[in-house]
Amino acid sequence: MSLPTEPGRRSWLLRLVIAFSFAQGAVSMARPAVSYRALALGADERAIGVIAGVYALLPLFAAVPLGRRTDHGRCAPLLPVGVVLIAGGCALSGTAGSLAAMAAWSGVMGLGHLSFVIGAQSIVARQSAPAEQDRNFGHFTIGASLGQLGGPIAAGALIGGPDLGATSALALLVAAAVAAVSFTSLWRIEHPRTATGAAAPAGPRVPVGRILRTRGVPGGIFISLAVLSATDILTAYLPVVGEHRGIAPSVVGLLLSLRAAATIACRLVMTPMLRRLGRATLLATTCLVAGAVCAGIALPVPVWALALMLAVLGFCLGVGQPLSMTTVVQAAPDDARSTALALRLTGNRLGQVAAPAAAGLVAGLAGVAAPFLMLGVLLVGAAGVGVRGGSGGSSGRGLFPGPARSRTGAPPRTPPLKDFVGGFGVFRRPVPSRGGRTG
Repeated sequence: MSLPTEPGRRSWLLRLVIAFSFAQGAVSMARPAVSYRALALGADERAIGVIAGVYALLPLFAAVPLGRRTDHGRCAPLLPVGVVLIAGGCALSGTAGSLAAMAAWSGVMGLGHLSFVIGAQSIVARQSAPAEQDRNFGHFTIGASLGQLGGPIAAGALIGGPDLGATSALALLVAAAVAAVSFTSLWRIEHPRTATGAAAPAGPRVPVGRILRTRGVPGGIFISLAVLSATDILTAYLPVVGEHRGIAPSVVGLLLSLRAAATIACRLVMTPMLRRLGRATLLATTCLVAGAVCAGIALPVPVWALALMLAVLGFCLGVGQPLSMTTVVQAAPDDARSTALALRLTGNRLGQVAAPAAAGLVAGLAGVAAPFLMLGVLLVGAAGVGVRGGSGGSSGRGLFPGPARSRTGAPPRTPPLKDFVGGFGVFRRPVPSRGGRTG
């Protein structure tokens, strides 16, 4: 399928990253604000875990149907729907007067985030050549990291003082406005030819069981689940740890943003790391280091040491999401890629339901730092999956095949810092096709 090269459409990836930055920024701002508002309403550690889990409950059941719809239809309509649900969930969480209402609107926010991500990931998969998928998914997830960088800082700046309930409600209303800014970039992201091709008459649906049995898909789902669970519980429970250790909300926001900044740095240098280590080794190593650092957060360390740990953790966690996307997309059948990505997101949401619930139980029994020990075990398990996946090497027969190769057989060369903006296709010169037209 020809990829878009017309001057007005070459910047689709940049516009998608901008929109994702604001949508993710709103969610990253809202998640700690929800925790602080729940604390102000009388929630304990277990209730925080339940509310964080409900955020993923509705998406758990909606992911596969949305993926099925997207496999043979347009992706772009899911983006504005997702923004509306995120903004509505944030605003209504800010006005909720009970823990049950907060949990319900948190679920709406999660459903909106899922809709946006399924649509956006499917667009990246369709409009990227195989040799560009690692790079484009890496750039796409920079949007998430930018949102995770700015959101907690904004939340920390707004939340505080003697009235946690009022300031956290204000932060949630501001998060709704931030989400609405995404609309300014949601224009002409999906190329008409990719949308038309996807909407062509389809054959029988690929069974979910067959997708899950495809080599590469289960490992990609599990590593994605582990990495996202670590990010999610860190966002939900670092405010609780801060309250117990006397760390101000503004400092907690800076710590969460430091973690996001390290993730951005990781994704800017991911291509040379992939070239040197390979996908399986890189995934296994970063998950192992992240597991050890997560366990270290449970220790009563000073703030400067906690900041150092979060920087290392953010760098290591930056690898899992984009590489698991590429792994799943390249392993899945061509006519079931959106469904495979949806199954990956289902695994993510399952982790976001089970991990906070387990974290709440563990925190209630063993203290607020105990969930980080649990995350350490989960990430070490993900590292074990990555080690087993490396047995196939870069030939594509293992659990995690290496980066896609070009037609000449050479690995794609993408200097990440030099070509960061150029990688979005904004300043690329159209390449003539064999027929003499650009396309």
